[in-house]
Amino acid sequence: MKKNRLAQAGYNNAKSLLDIIREIGETAVSVWWHFFDWLAQVEWRKLLIIWLLLLILSASLFHFTEQAWGFILLSLALKVLAGGKRKAELEARHAESHADEESIERRVVEARMAALQAQVEPHFLFNTLALIGQLIETDPPQAARIHQNLIDYLRATLPQMRAKGAGTLGRQIEMSRAYLAIMQARMRSRLAVSIDVPDEMASATFPVMMLQILIENAIKHGLEPKIDGGRIDIRASVDGQMLQVDVIDDGVGFNPFSSDGVGLANVRERLRIQYGNRAQLVIEAPLTGGTRASIRVPYAPDIFAGTPK
Repeated sequence: MKKNRLAQAGYNNAKSLLDIIREIGETAVSVWWHFFDWLAQVEWRKLLIIWLLLLILSASLFHFTEQAWGFILLSLALKVLAGGKRKAELEARHAESHADEESIERRVVEARMAALQAQVEPHFLFNTLALIGQLIETDPPQAARIHQNLIDYLRATLPQMRAKGAGTLGRQIEMSRAYLAIMQARMRSRLAVSIDVPDEMASATFPVMMLQILIENAIKHGLEPKIDGGRIDIRASVDGQMLQVDVIDDGVGFNPFSSDGVGLANVRERLRIQYGNRAQLVIEAPLTGGTRASIRVPYAPDIFAGTPK
């Protein structure tokens, strides 16, 4: 029995010693890779300063000059021979991680946009159908026109809401025309519309639903609070490599000190995720009054497009 206890104690001691050795080994490996990663990424200027300080301290305080020179030569060799490859691997890993984060972020923003649209669409459809119901009794031809405009709007909108990726400016304008026709029927003389978009820009890439949000924002916050209504001008132009789409209203204007609403905030976020710093949403107050909302994105026309898309 005593021998068994001694044997068990010896086994436990040996196991503890192996665990300690294993832990020391794992720590040493971890420290080595952290040092190697740091060495691969540190700038040469900083490394030279560290080497210089090491030589000064080793000569004046510790008298380990030979060891210091050995460390310097070893780190120099690692930096030259393997540092570039390791740095590239770390940068590639960081890029992959960043891409994954952007993908998740993109999905979150798209989900917000879908939720926002899901809130807007039923309310818009209910009001439009109610208007058609009223006009059937008093003005059947006008009810038929609004009914056709609603069909055109849904035909243009639904495929874009379900599609993934960017759309074209032509399709956004097509959807906006149908939407504005319905709004003109509802607001009558209180809403005038002008659309100036050259045909050659119709095939240019343009983010889905963004123009719609700017138009809805202009009507809701600019024209509807104004007793006599006003007008909306939609324009598109190309400046160098940038496509600019403007939605201009002569409504009550905006408060420059107020924060963006949900729609505009989502537009900014989608532009940032999709284009980085190459695109922007600009809200301005023209000298003539009202508001100008502009989206600027890289100009990417479809050179093979025979007809507007």
